Amino acid sequence: MEKLWAPWRMELIARPEEKTGCIFCDLPRQKDDARNLILGRTAHTFAMLNRYPYNNGHVMVIPRSHGSDVHALSTEEYGELCAMLRIALLIVERAYKAQGANLGMNLGRAAGAGIADHIHWHVVPRWPGDTNFMPVLADTKVMIEHLDGSFAKLRPLFDAEYRHGEPVFSW
Repeated sequence: MEKLWAPWRMELIARPEEKTGCIFCDLPRQKDDARNLILGRTAHTFAMLNRYPYNNGHVMVIPRSHGSDVHALSTEEYGELCAMLRIALLIVERAYKAQGANLGMNLGRAAGAGIADHIHWHVVPRWPGDTNFMPVLADTKVMIEHLDGSFAKLRPLFDAEYRHGEPVFSW
C-alpha cells in the first residue's frame, strides 16, 4: 500500500474555529513572510499561498482593507487588486507551466467563503487530468509539492515583478 503525505490538511481539520481577529489583516502586519507564506505586497494588496491548497501553486490575492463587499473598495484599491491578480496569474502559469487556471472569489458564507469577512481572490493552476479518483472516491487530494517548495519557487518571481511594493510590469 502506498502512503500519501499531506500534513497541512490535518491542521485545517483539527484547528479550533477562530473567533477573534482576521488572518488577512493580521498576517501582513507581521514581518515573517516565509512563515506566513506572503509572496508579494503593494500599498493596498498582498498575495500569499493558500495554506490549505486545492492544487500546488494555489495563491490568494487579498486587499489590505478589511471588508466583505467588493463595492466598498476604492477605485485605487480595486485597481491594485486587479493588477496583483493579473501578476499572480501570470507568475503561477509560468512557474507551474499551468495549462489553465481557476480564478474565484467566494462572496459570503453561502457562496463557500471560508473567510467571509475579508474578500480575496483564489488563483488555482490547472492541468488536463489533474483530478483523479482520489478526491472523488477517497475525499483525498494528493499534493506533490510542500508549501515551503511552493514559496521558494514563487517568492522570487513576485520580487521580480514588484520593486519596493511598486509593480514593474515586465510583461
